[in-house]
Amino acid sequence: MTDARRRGGPVADIEEARKQFERIDSDGDGFITAAEFKSALAQGGDWNVTESVAEAVIASRDLNGDKVLSFDEFWTHLNK
Repeated sequence: MTDARRRGGPVADIEEARKQFERIDSDGDGFITAAEFKSALAQGGDWNVTESVAEAVIASRDLNGDKVLSFDEFWTHLNK
């Protein structure tokens, strides 16, 4: 385990990040929407996330302003 992963920091392994991305991207279109993000959090036990909170989280990580996350944007955020 890398130091970053032990500290709970960025996911250093791109393959693990790809698996996480694909798990969240429920329709498999290559993008994570706010609805998919909210659903993934709910499946993980966080039922308190509203659609507007999910949209705000996506917007804060969305580098090109298209209101969805590509894998590159997801990976960039993980490595901040």
